[in-house]
Amino acid sequence: MTHHDIKARFIAFEGGEGVGKSTQAKRLVEALANRGIDALLTREPGGTTGAEMIRKLLLEPPGTGWRVQAEAMLFAAARSDHVAKAIKPALMAGRWVVCDRFVLSSRAYQGLAGGLGDEEVRTLHQIGSGGLLPCRTFLLEAPGDDVAERLRKRDGDEVDAIGGRDARYHADVARGFAGLAQDDDTIIQIDASGSADAVHEAVMRELAPLLVGEA
Repeated sequence: MTHHDIKARFIAFEGGEGVGKSTQAKRLVEALANRGIDALLTREPGGTTGAEMIRKLLLEPPGTGWRVQAEAMLFAAARSDHVAKAIKPALMAGRWVVCDRFVLSSRAYQGLAGGLGDEEVRTLHQIGSGGLLPCRTFLLEAPGDDVAERLRKRDGDEVDAIGGRDARYHADVARGFAGLAQDDDTIIQIDASGSADAVHEAVMRELAPLLVGEA
């Protein structure tokens, strides 16, 4: 069998700030390329010209910032453009898509930690993106102290509007993610407190069933 026999897959990496999502998404795309599988590496909010413009509005908000309702709608609008112009065309062309954050982030951040409600966020996703969901979501989880240290190394004093929220908010986000994972067998929780290599190996082990048939 060749890689053409493998169905195009949509994979998302989720988790709080500083758990290594971007690193793992990039490593997965490289690992797939080594197997002859072409994958689009993308991110949210962003991934298209329009969505990247909305990203700037979200991470550098005007004035006192957005209310959670407006924030959720902006994320949904960015995702709608991203799905229509990047993700769906790639999947239709038979490419895999590997995305750094997707709708689970909106459910955990705005829906649960922000208090908007899970049902409301899912409704926005249905309207904006036809309810498209990844076939696998890797939820990277690490203890809070570990993440705080990583963020200090990564960002120093530079924080965006969402990453810079207080520790209690980020703890609520982590609890939200963990709770959502309990109800969905396509969400795979991965211990992200180890080395990047160890996390990547865990991801590849979990993905093995989707790679059956690879030469």
